[in-house]
Amino acid sequence: MKNKLLNILKPFGQEHLLTFWDNLSPQQRRHLSVQIESIDFPLLELLYVNRNHPTRTLDLADKSADPYGYKFSTVRNLSSCIALKPITSQEAIVAGNVALSGDENFNRENCSLENSNQEKNFCTKNRSGKVGAILVAGGQGTRLGFQHPKGLFPIGVVAGTLLIQIHFEKIIAISRRVGFNIPFAVMTSPATHFEILESLEQNDYFGFDPADVFLFCQGTMPTLNETDGKILLENQYSISLNPDGHGGMLAAMTRKQSDKNLSVFEFFKSRGVKYLYYNQIDNPLAQTCSPEFMGYHILSGSEFTTQVIRKKDPTEKCGNVVRIGESLHMIEYIELPDEIARRTNPDGSLHIWAGNTAIHAFDLDFLEQMTNSADKLHFHTARKKTPFIDISSGTIVKPTSPNAVKFERFIFDLLPYAKNAIVVEVDEANHYAPLKNESGAATHSPEQVQCQMTSQFISWLRAAGAIVMPKTPIEISPLFADSEEVLIKKIKPGITFDSPTYLRADLC
Repeated sequence: MKNKLLNILKPFGQEHLLTFWDNLSPQQRRHLSVQIESIDFPLLELLYVNRNHPTRTLDLADKSADPYGYKFSTVRNLSSCIALKPITSQEAIVAGNVALSGDENFNRENCSLENSNQEKNFCTKNRSGKVGAILVAGGQGTRLGFQHPKGLFPIGVVAGTLLIQIHFEKIIAISRRVGFNIPFAVMTSPATHFEILESLEQNDYFGFDPADVFLFCQGTMPTLNETDGKILLENQYSISLNPDGHGGMLAAMTRKQSDKNLSVFEFFKSRGVKYLYYNQIDNPLAQTCSPEFMGYHILSGSEFTTQVIRKKDPTEKCGNVVRIGESLHMIEYIELPDEIARRTNPDGSLHIWAGNTAIHAFDLDFLEQMTNSADKLHFHTARKKTPFIDISSGTIVKPTSPNAVKFERFIFDLLPYAKNAIVVEVDEANHYAPLKNESGAATHSPEQVQCQMTSQFISWLRAAGAIVMPKTPIEISPLFADSEEVLIKKIKPGITFDSPTYLRADLC
């Protein structure tokens, strides 16, 4: 076995991976050999050689124009969007509700949260919709100082509700409204899969039927030493691996899962799904399967739609959506030179303004077609601090500065290949509060996310006529109300909130 592995490794100068082979147990040797045999060494070598080469998207950045798109109904700025064709917000909402419910005559009032309870008292309608949802939950909470999957972070300001619970309660809320469970897929990574699965099982999937949930795991890529391209070892018998990026979703969706004997594509198609809503787990303000958002996607004939916010800072750390010719492209902030990012229009507004929120809508057929063209998703290079085992001493080294390169694919690189791709501009206050950094950080810290969540809840309560005293922590379960519209029907005008309050499902 050792000689066979050496024959694989020698052409690429990676023989060091077997440094500790003679000291390993049979089980450890099997583990390491499986890892080695699964690596595409020619691809890895090519990626390392080209790690500093700019992408084609970057070459075209200075030729960019405003993306085609629409404004969400809550956006109040006066800037204009270039629409593919006229669509009003009301038309989008109607089209989204029809797709979600599968009923041309769907009336939201006939099947609302008021007619449901915490025990899945769903409306009895024998139909299914055309929309499914994907939640991306592959990230660890390392940057938060949290040694667990980010989805298990207790973000609720009063009840300490987990991020993943908020997203599950949102899919339950909209499922109750349409009268059946919306098929829900959750993409994990090898680093998060088992803890997330354990949390879901321990919490009875937060009240959602496990039969309507499809957990699947994205792939991995080896981590390389920045200076010489050597693959890093995590320990004596394990290669240091990193998730292959949310672009790895395409390949992961084609693999059959043993527990269901289905792939993710087969799961969705078996439920009649035509459109997919997608968001990442770090954003508790994401409006799951928003009818207005899905409606713009459907009525415009788009194969790929993405939500964006209007950037306040030209060098803001988010992807940038631009139009080049008739196609949309995403340019990562690390790949966009400052001099291009700072360009302005004659009125002083930013030329490149559309910041990525990582909320998308896809045609399912488009995604499936793209699985046959995986090479269209190019790899991006990231430099990270990565612990590794020192070959000479066998000890773990914890670097204090970036020492490694990681390669990832991003799902948004499909934008140029999608017909009629559009953006939908949303307002940050109601849609975007990603949890990314540790407590006390300048941006996207737990305190800032909680503040934004509380501000949204307080605005809903005040719209309902409630009185909320200053500095009063408020948390609202999506099962109690997942929008201002629903909350207004549940709160009596004049009621006062002057102490920490969690409005939860069992109060319905």
